[in-house]
Amino acid sequence: MRRIYFLVPDITTTKKIVEDLLLQKIEEKHIHVIAKRGTPLEDLPEANLLQKTDFIPAVEQGVALGGATGLLAGLVAVALPPASTVIAGGVLLATTLVGVGVGSWFGGMVGMSVGNRQIKEFEDAIEAGKLLVLVDVPTDRVAEIEDRVKQHLPQVEVEQTEPRVPSFP
Repeated sequence: MRRIYFLVPDITTTKKIVEDLLLQKIEEKHIHVIAKRGTPLEDLPEANLLQKTDFIPAVEQGVALGGATGLLAGLVAVALPPASTVIAGGVLLATTLVGVGVGSWFGGMVGMSVGNRQIKEFEDAIEAGKLLVLVDVPTDRVAEIEDRVKQHLPQVEVEQTEPRVPSFP
């Protein structure tokens, strides 16, 4: 899946685009709209916390960093005289898993408090009243969906296409 970002000037045009995307068999759970705070989106699919924050990338970074730290702590524990080689594998596994758990938890907490880095560059346009639409599409349909959007809004420029989107949000 790839995430496409584009700005739309008003709610009426956004509704038309969303309806067309639904007709193109893009499920509503893959369409996300972000607007200025206080803007009524009516029946448009509003972006949730996972799209508005850096939760997923932060958890991924936390898992990597916590796992590496836990493994390093396990290696240090095994090197100390009281640890024996019989329990070395268990110590390494336990410290690595604890590191992964703690790292993912801390990473998730930090990610929830930080806005999505991809959306930051659109903040001025959103505050000016435009709507940011995020659409998650299969990689082979990116060009097709971009063309469908341009039928409704010829001057629209697809601002960005994210290289990959986690499949579970």
